[in-house]
Amino acid sequence: MVICCCFSLTLAAQSDSLIYAEGKISNAITKEAVIAKISYQSLPYGSKVGLLHGSNYSFPLYDNERYSISIEVPGFEPAKYILDPAAANSDRKVIRDVELRLPGNAGDSVAHHSGTVRRLNILFEQNKYNILPASYPELDAIVNIMKRNPTMVIQLEGHTDPQGDPKKQMSLSKDRVESVKKYMILKNISGSRIKTKAFGGTQPLSTANTPEAHRLNRRVEMRVLQN
Repeated sequence: MVICCCFSLTLAAQSDSLIYAEGKISNAITKEAVIAKISYQSLPYGSKVGLLHGSNYSFPLYDNERYSISIEVPGFEPAKYILDPAAANSDRKVIRDVELRLPGNAGDSVAHHSGTVRRLNILFEQNKYNILPASYPELDAIVNIMKRNPTMVIQLEGHTDPQGDPKKQMSLSKDRVESVKKYMILKNISGSRIKTKAFGGTQPLSTANTPEAHRLNRRVEMRVLQN
């Protein structure tokens, strides 16, 4: 009996020390709950994985590790985030609500206040800086929101995955954000309102050596400098 009691106390202590990730999934426009496929894995090696279905999620961040989470719903753009135990609140919870966007409606859900950072859904030819046509709706939505907010100034930030020659990756990330800037200028947005910055592979979202992690790291982010 004593052994069982001690074991129970140990389990209770472990449970009390766990940090949980929690969040709700909703439509960015209507704010209604959305049933989603929610997959997650520990970083950097993906040794712990999970799959959930629903309009909300809750799972433990074992061993104080960071986790990547992906949310997919047919008809919506997929969303991916990194959950860090260091961001836990006083209740030992990392809260990350997710608002999903419809394709082509990016501008409707972009927050405009200075300091906002948004990962854009922009695709390029492999190892090149040519923008693929599937990215045009996203870019056009950002262009439209800048036209509706004529004092808005943004910074486009380019990232690659850490693989390969660092100098080439830095150059590729620079060329890619400059390519995005040129597209927006052709859509009559003044170049003075679009700053660019290249990071290469120096700021990966995931250090896992997997195709999914590499895709996650290759990205263009938009930072609102002025509204």
